[in-house]
Amino acid sequence: MAHPHGDGHYHHHHERPRAGEQRRLVLTLAITVVGMVVEAVGGWVTNSLSLLSDAAHMLADVGAIALSLFALGIAVRPADARRTYGYYRLEILAALANGAVLIAMAIGIAIEAWQRLKHPEPIHLRTMAAVALFGLLINGLGLWLTHGGKHGSMNLRSTYLHIAGDFVNSVGVLVSAALIAWTGKPQIDAVVGFLIAGTIVWGAFRLCREAVDVLLEGVPPHLDFSEVFDCLGRLPGVEAVHDLHVWTITSGMVALSCHIVVTCEGPGCRSHDEILQDAREILKDRFRIEHTTIQFESDQYRHEEMVH
Repeated sequence: MAHPHGDGHYHHHHERPRAGEQRRLVLTLAITVVGMVVEAVGGWVTNSLSLLSDAAHMLADVGAIALSLFALGIAVRPADARRTYGYYRLEILAALANGAVLIAMAIGIAIEAWQRLKHPEPIHLRTMAAVALFGLLINGLGLWLTHGGKHGSMNLRSTYLHIAGDFVNSVGVLVSAALIAWTGKPQIDAVVGFLIAGTIVWGAFRLCREAVDVLLEGVPPHLDFSEVFDCLGRLPGVEAVHDLHVWTITSGMVALSCHIVVTCEGPGCRSHDEILQDAREILKDRFRIEHTTIQFESDQYRHEEMVH
């Protein structure tokens, strides 16, 4: 006898936080556009590679945030007969695209920094520092808007990483201006550009790796697969557990499927509903897994399945 189970209200459970994230991303997009324009003009006027690189990175951020907003709008569409999980995976694809854009931008910054090291150019330091300070304030506001903690969606976290890269850029520009004023060496601007590119690549690599793990349906990093297996196996009335799979559908939405072999059937034995209730409670309370599909089998059925 099979008892498949899924929470029919799960989609509504995720729509509420997604709507809040959408509003935060819209505000972040607006202030990022303002910061991009100011830093692009400032970089052109001051001839600062750090400012121009930050403006280019913010241009990539504008596209990435717009992509995230599009993905969030599509993701809340209800499931249908063709896409039974809905469109949640679009969020993961958008996050992967965001990470790829970050890496491409970091490579561009590094190439330009190398050129500036070989051919340094004069920089207008006061204007450069003023524009960098403005960028610091803008990016700080963006970080506050997109900070979702460990429970935020991958899309929100990818946007947070974009803005964090810009924040580091602005700090680097300020440090660069101070060091150039102190030493008189404009090559420092290019060195800071290299450092900024390295921090962006590190964050983007982690984001892409997480997105790929989701697409490959790996076990979520916060879960111990063997612990989930052991907890289900120790439930009263359960003889064995097999074909256990745990994966992430989208950020914060973990799914599980397994086969449970019951010890006995008939009078005096625990019903499948009782075992199912215990399994659901322990998965929800201990592991935060709410989307489950559990199939029950007798020991005889299991052995016949193994033989055939």
